[in-house]
Amino acid sequence: MLNRIWAGFILLAFAVACVQGFALGQHDVFPAMTRAMFDAAKLGFEVALGLTGVMTLWLGIMKIGEAAGLIALLARLLGPLFARLFPGVPAGHPALGAMTMNIAANMLGLDNAATPLGLKAMKELQTLNPTPDTATDAQVLFLVINTAAVTLFPVTIFAYRAQLGAADPTDIFMPLLIASFSATIAGIVLVGLRQRLRLHDPVVLAYLGGLAALIAGVAAWFLHLAPDERAAQSALVSNFLLLAIVVVFIATAVWRRIDVYETFIDGAKEGFKVAIGIVPYLVAMLMAISLLRASGALELLLSGLRHLVGMLGYDSRWVDGLPVGIMKSLSGSGARALMIDTMKTAGADSFAGRLVSILQGSSETTFYVLAVYFGSVGITRTRYAVGCGLFADAVGFIASVWVAYLFFA
Repeated sequence: MLNRIWAGFILLAFAVACVQGFALGQHDVFPAMTRAMFDAAKLGFEVALGLTGVMTLWLGIMKIGEAAGLIALLARLLGPLFARLFPGVPAGHPALGAMTMNIAANMLGLDNAATPLGLKAMKELQTLNPTPDTATDAQVLFLVINTAAVTLFPVTIFAYRAQLGAADPTDIFMPLLIASFSATIAGIVLVGLRQRLRLHDPVVLAYLGGLAALIAGVAAWFLHLAPDERAAQSALVSNFLLLAIVVVFIATAVWRRIDVYETFIDGAKEGFKVAIGIVPYLVAMLMAISLLRASGALELLLSGLRHLVGMLGYDSRWVDGLPVGIMKSLSGSGARALMIDTMKTAGADSFAGRLVSILQGSSETTFYVLAVYFGSVGITRTRYAVGCGLFADAVGFIASVWVAYLFFA
């Protein structure tokens, strides 16, 4: 699937460019695509290089947590749920702890921490893979959960909205929470049905119900705060939890008389190796996405959709959020740029400005996560991971549009 998508992006981009260049006389499209291709190669290397330090740091911290036994403790707490969602992973396996920490980091909006933890989890899952080039059921489900991660503290989105003049930068918090939760549940259910997991099991229902109650409680807490306090409280809680995890890991390891410095170095070495291995996969995906964007294929799609929605007599305001919704699955930086451009053009407090803010936090970047996570362990046969991830993205988009109309229309 990834092979077809990658080749399809490039071929579609070239076909659209040929129409624009030869039929419409827009000869500058070819130089633009050439620049985009080389810029993508440069960006792919820079992103991987930038991740090196972060992965080195967090894989070192993870190694300390493993040595202290805290990762195993977390895995035991979520053991009943993970035993049902990941029946192919043995109890007590290191992959369970890494997946737990990755999902928690995603929920807290700690993107820099979540990526290395996710790569660590994928590497551990690969040790259980009898066919190294083909994704296992556990790897598919883990990736889909990552692409549709629930976001409790979207601090960066609040910051962008504040910088662009939003009267209440956090007014999209509750809608965003609902949308991201909807995407996550949709992804889990679809993969669960595909893998014939027992989702109706009382334990699964209890854990998912508890998550729903937690989200509702957090949302209620932030909604009762004054608007100017929400972003500050979100930032405070997120950063406190991040530092608390580091301190608890190190303090517990010291208490158990573990050499924390040497343990950190051992884990950090793994981070450097993983970062170097990402470069080819990241450059490949960014090149295809950049060509598609530079060719004008996305804008062509939007124009046709606006016309169609208008002909049917429906409100077409949601179409303004479609570029972010599409780009979110393809490129996180591209979606972020589109979000900022929309808020600058239409206003941060406009319907479009709020919609793109919700969309930005409703899901993760599916193709980026797929390319980086599977690429880091050499998986080329992704099975149904792409389809399930895009389904979760689509549910997140629909939920985002619905809550935007519900709260702000």
